[in-house]
Amino acid sequence: MSIDREALAVFLRRRREALQPEDVGLPRGSRRRTRGLRREELAALCHMSTDYLSRLEQRRGPTPSEQMLVSIARGLHLTRDERDHLFLLAGSRPPVRESDGEHIGPGLMRILDRLQDTPAEVVTELGETLRQTPPGIALTGDLTAFSGPSRSIGYRWFADVRARELYDPVDHEFLSRLWVSGLREVATRRGPGSRAAHLAELLAPRSPEFRALWERSEVGLRPREVKHFLHPEVGPLALACQSLHDPDTSQSLLVYTATPGSESHEKLQLLSMLAAPAPR
Repeated sequence: MSIDREALAVFLRRRREALQPEDVGLPRGSRRRTRGLRREELAALCHMSTDYLSRLEQRRGPTPSEQMLVSIARGLHLTRDERDHLFLLAGSRPPVRESDGEHIGPGLMRILDRLQDTPAEVVTELGETLRQTPPGIALTGDLTAFSGPSRSIGYRWFADVRARELYDPVDHEFLSRLWVSGLREVATRRGPGSRAAHLAELLAPRSPEFRALWERSEVGLRPREVKHFLHPEVGPLALACQSLHDPDTSQSLLVYTATPGSESHEKLQLLSMLAAPAPR
């Protein structure tokens, strides 16, 4: 497969022009003349340089990698059909949909973009964080930086004791059961050759705790209403975690909130201030 530079350039420009600033959580401003998003705005959403995007829109530059195409699809809020079209134009084979957990649907992306002052993240059914708001990163750290099996919070929970430092020990026992229960449900739903089953195979010989809980065959556990964090900068936090599930992608949008007027609410406001970009 070869890249169709002309068609790719047109597709990128048309999709950028179709997006409005308010669609992606950006202020419109009073002097905007550009139709849709500016190149620098889209480039920031796609985590690429403006020059790189400009070259793609001008039918030149390197062939985008699959990772870059995933990032572009998210930045443009593409549907899965549109994302597959993007991959084909760039000369790449689209991801297999049956195992596709990377693409965030445009609906979840639009909601996430409007939560820039709130800790929130989009996670896969295996607990892999795909995208976070700035306050979300301030709360838990950049969870998108992990690779391999460690992308899953359930895997890290049993494979690396440091993964538990952010959570109050009062919740540790339940969270261990919760991760194992959820992994068993996904492994059953996806089958023996799935990534969920592979994670279980990796953890069983590595963690006696995981192995003992797996042997219980416990399923059906659901997160408690309140999670207790031990943040290294602001200290203890008691946060409610609301979840919005997208059945088309088996992904969930997690939003962390605190009771107004509570100490945790004041600490969340502080974290949001710490996460805010410095004025230029």
